[in-house]
Amino acid sequence: MAYRFFNTKPDNHDGDATDTDDQFSERVDVQAGANETGSSGPLLFHKGGELLVWSLETYELLASIPAHRGAVLGLFVSQDGRLLFSSAGDAIVNVWCTQKLKRLYHIWSTYDVGDVFCVVYSAVLQTVYLGAQNTSIQWLDLSHHDSHLSANLESHPLNRQNKFFDSTGPGGISNPRSVLVAEILTQGGEIVEIDKEHIMQYAHFGYVYCMVLARGLADVAEGEETLISGGGDGTINLWRLGRDGGAQSIRREGTLENGDNSVLSMALDGTFLYSARLEGEVNVWDLDTRQLIRTVNAHNADVLTVSVGQDMIFTGCSNGSGKIFDRRYRCTNRWKAHDQLILASATTTFNSKAILVTGGNDDCVAIWDISTSATKPDVTLRTSNEELLESLRKFVSFRTVSSKLEYNLDCRRGASWLRSLFKRFGASTEMFNTDDGRNPIVFARFKRNESGRNTNDTVLFYGHYDVIPAENEHQKWIVAPFDMQGIDGYLYGRGTSDNKGPLLAALYAVADLVAEKKLAADVVFLIEGEEESGSRGFKETIRRNKSIIGDVGWIILANSYWLDDDIPCLTYGLRGVVRATIKVESKLPDLHSGVEGSHMMDEALKDLVMILAKVTGPNGLIKIPGFYDTILPVTEAEDRRYDAISRTLLHRYPEVGRPEDLIASFKAKWREPSLTMHGIKTSGPANSTIIPRIASAAISLRLVPEQDAFHIQEAFVDFLRTEFAQLHTFNELIITIDHQADPWLGDPENKIFKMLEKAIIEVWGPTHPRRRGSAVRSRNSISDTYNGITSPKLSPVTFSTRTLEDNNIAHFDETGVVDAHSKRPDKFSSQMSHKPLYIREGGTIPAIRFLEKEFGAQAAHLPCGQASDSAHLDNERFRLLNLYKSREIFTKVFSEKWS
Repeated sequence: MAYRFFNTKPDNHDGDATDTDDQFSERVDVQAGANETGSSGPLLFHKGGELLVWSLETYELLASIPAHRGAVLGLFVSQDGRLLFSSAGDAIVNVWCTQKLKRLYHIWSTYDVGDVFCVVYSAVLQTVYLGAQNTSIQWLDLSHHDSHLSANLESHPLNRQNKFFDSTGPGGISNPRSVLVAEILTQGGEIVEIDKEHIMQYAHFGYVYCMVLARGLADVAEGEETLISGGGDGTINLWRLGRDGGAQSIRREGTLENGDNSVLSMALDGTFLYSARLEGEVNVWDLDTRQLIRTVNAHNADVLTVSVGQDMIFTGCSNGSGKIFDRRYRCTNRWKAHDQLILASATTTFNSKAILVTGGNDDCVAIWDISTSATKPDVTLRTSNEELLESLRKFVSFRTVSSKLEYNLDCRRGASWLRSLFKRFGASTEMFNTDDGRNPIVFARFKRNESGRNTNDTVLFYGHYDVIPAENEHQKWIVAPFDMQGIDGYLYGRGTSDNKGPLLAALYAVADLVAEKKLAADVVFLIEGEEESGSRGFKETIRRNKSIIGDVGWIILANSYWLDDDIPCLTYGLRGVVRATIKVESKLPDLHSGVEGSHMMDEALKDLVMILAKVTGPNGLIKIPGFYDTILPVTEAEDRRYDAISRTLLHRYPEVGRPEDLIASFKAKWREPSLTMHGIKTSGPANSTIIPRIASAAISLRLVPEQDAFHIQEAFVDFLRTEFAQLHTFNELIITIDHQADPWLGDPENKIFKMLEKAIIEVWGPTHPRRRGSAVRSRNSISDTYNGITSPKLSPVTFSTRTLEDNNIAHFDETGVVDAHSKRPDKFSSQMSHKPLYIREGGTIPAIRFLEKEFGAQAAHLPCGQASDSAHLDNERFRLLNLYKSREIFTKVFSEKWS
């Protein structure tokens, strides 16, 4: 449905008005505003320079005000809606009160600027910026306008000699001016002249057609704005705004190259910039990375206007046709909007209805009801798996290695790219900067589609974009680590499994639900860039930005793997960790043992060995006082889970051994603490005659639920200091805690685990038992070595993997030859339980327990990868089927009712 307003008043132009190019000669511009009646309405200017205000309630003309002596080319409404700025072909910028429609300021330039195509206003700096035909950008600080009040109007644009209109006619007589400056000034408002120093000449090598103000860009201080201008030279310039000696100034910060075609209109959506160009193209830029994301071939004619809002992008062109695109740049609607040029457009809401307003040079403003197209669910909006795959390929290409400083820029680029992907799918996003220049945290929020709000309706998804190094110096990778390649149904590349693949599976699932209007909960993403380096700065940054994140009801992460390659799992427990460096240092230098060695010498290495020997005893017993006091006993429910794991794995892999040995092995690695000495380093030359001055050891303590990492750390340090004191040595003991993280224990019976279990059953279906292992052999004969299960009296056992070909199992015979067409023995053909295995793990994810305590929410962990993924190793991979199935699982979970 459309409502059209036509101008029936005759044109009333005077000869001294400055004409522009044909496409702008009958300009109509629209903006949403508010007038004194309280009704929201589009503000309309046309060739005569009038301001027309229409009611969206009754569609009647409320006011008609002569505003300029030339065609109005630009409008801008201040952020608070109180001020309207208009620019025109008369080289004037007027500032209006939107409530009373009275002029407040009449602004003109010392120079002959020609047409003023665009105007914007910074409420932060209280400054007006205008873009002109003479290629300049000029500005005026309204907070200091008193110093620029004009007393002498001789150089006012309406008093200047016009080479064409004021030329002499026959007999040497020129036509008298029909309008005097004094008559123009009767409209009131302060008359202000722009200072000569507040002009940026040659801002473009062409007309300055359009400008926008951006906030919240990367590398810009909080609260600062960036001015963005588009010109006839085909470039987009970014300008840093600020004060120089108390006066406003602008400085060029960068240029976006669009080719030779003029940039005629721009629209901003967060940090996404849409630029409309000649010859029918719309370029989409990510301002954080200053990268061209997409070129949309919108029309076969010049695109004169672009607007963004209501989850859509509108483009209007010179042949009168309009198009609507969704946020994935697919055209969802097209129609003939005007008989001639579409010169302006705007989107807004009125009475809870989404509307689009367009203005053309056919003397018409049209109001279009787009509420149906803006809210209608459409399953065709679901992104394809091919798009997901291509996004993962791009994501992997960023070398986001957090442990090496030389990759800092890659990490920043990867984070910015990820943020742009969130924004592309409609999320509101922030980049949380961490302390000491660590990698930023990407925050994104997707709003659920139903009205109302409840804390339990907000789900936090935690993940990380940083990866382990993969230098490939020894050429052990079968692909370049950061150039993802698909081989035999597997995606090889660093980060495919840990954690970029699962992260994108969750993101694309949420994006599908947003597009289909089926997202049942607010979903918040917190994606950090330091997880592989101990989550440095994570806690402090989250606490600092907690008000932005808001309340959280549930937490989900997907950052680990199944026990084998076939049986889906849910993880409900992780061990914590305390990592420390124990150093003993002598005041003496490195010495020669043949010269200085004696029983009277306090050797650093001997002292270190003696105190390390006190920490642990036979069978791995840890001697720290009170170390085992808080460990929880095994419950009956937990024993049943271990029994289920044992039955399932032994049915598939009978060679593993006895059930009790298998269960004991899992308990030892999952729910019992341990101490590991990782290595000893000494100072001095590496030969057997040196008494080193310094000896240090790297030690880690793996903790289990109810062992508090801080208390264990304190007890550990006290124990070492006590034992060291008993040595009566002259050496010094130095203990450095490198990292600590609490253990985590979830509740497998809570709502989130049950939702995940249900989704896994529906997506994966039944599992199929088999007795013999299988694997996909790589093309370079690299053996697939998988996570092993080690029983106390058994050697490691490798688990199996499934091929993607028709979901059949490729079996190995005794010689290792693959028979992809063999059938399972009948006695093993029955389907096993649909339920996933509930497991715990011996590793640590520092953020999970912290997030639970910080937000008072329970967490669940969905492993997406297989045991053979080789995360942190050479040839990391992620099965394509697991990527797609993970996406399906997240889709089901995020579409469920949470409250």
